[in-house]
Amino acid sequence: MSDEKLSSDKDELKVESDEQHQGKEIEINEKNLPSKAAAIHEIIRVEGEKELERDSFALLWSAVAAGLSMGASLIAKGIFHAKLPDTAASFLLENIGYTFGFIIVIMARQQLFTENTVTPVLPIMQKPSRQNFILLFRLWGLVLLGNLVGTGIAAYSFIHMPVFDDATRAAFVSIGQSVMDNSSGEMFANGIFSGWIIATMVWMMPSAGGAKIWVIFLMTYLVALCDLTHIVVGSVEIFYLVFNGSLPWQQFIYPFAIPTLAGNIIGGTFIFALISHAQIRSDMTHQPKKNHRVEGSSPPPDK
Repeated sequence: MSDEKLSSDKDELKVESDEQHQGKEIEINEKNLPSKAAAIHEIIRVEGEKELERDSFALLWSAVAAGLSMGASLIAKGIFHAKLPDTAASFLLENIGYTFGFIIVIMARQQLFTENTVTPVLPIMQKPSRQNFILLFRLWGLVLLGNLVGTGIAAYSFIHMPVFDDATRAAFVSIGQSVMDNSSGEMFANGIFSGWIIATMVWMMPSAGGAKIWVIFLMTYLVALCDLTHIVVGSVEIFYLVFNGSLPWQQFIYPFAIPTLAGNIIGGTFIFALISHAQIRSDMTHQPKKNHRVEGSSPPPDK
């Protein structure tokens, strides 16, 4: 009986795709695909299917770990903010700290919500079935919950553990307050660009090879330089204000979390992922048949 239940649970977590119905695997051989972009698309789609089918507790714990790790961004940026002199160059150096959490989370393969606005979305765009949407919303819900729990624990520990000096703690407050200086509309608009940049980073990773850490650094450094809003990094910063009494709970939810989350999803999913999928769909639709003559090939011999 237990074996039947286990088999049923696995079927429920199975992503529906055209390849599954045909008993095939997703084609990721660039030689058999119309473009390099199509090969990248299929690599990410394979990864997305794996993420959608992962166990719920594995997703949740990985997301909690990512939230904790993202606290490194606030630590590094806060220390730089406290220790560097007040000059124009200090702004450039301080924002290097913002990249630390992303590097840890992505290189450790932990679950970050904004990465999941692209990777698991591609299988849904390929096969927008009811089951696939259920799997996507399950993934998004678990990862977002885990990220917020992790960032909340990180922020709470920064306040109550005797690790940081007064100058660094003041820097943490200043960083969080600078985020809250944005209106809800600015949070939303900044979140769109942030989501788009992180989605672009995810798209670049399969081609990055040994330079992955530099891709992560450059793209997340751009997010920091532009003072864009990000639902996970921003949660560490705003939770710090909430837990030290500088900000009421309601203001974490709005004007920060809801507009930022919506912007990140729109930037990552409805702009980047849709456009990227559209170009691949066009490539596949207009791909010449394999039995067509390749231009420049030798003509058939005269009879």
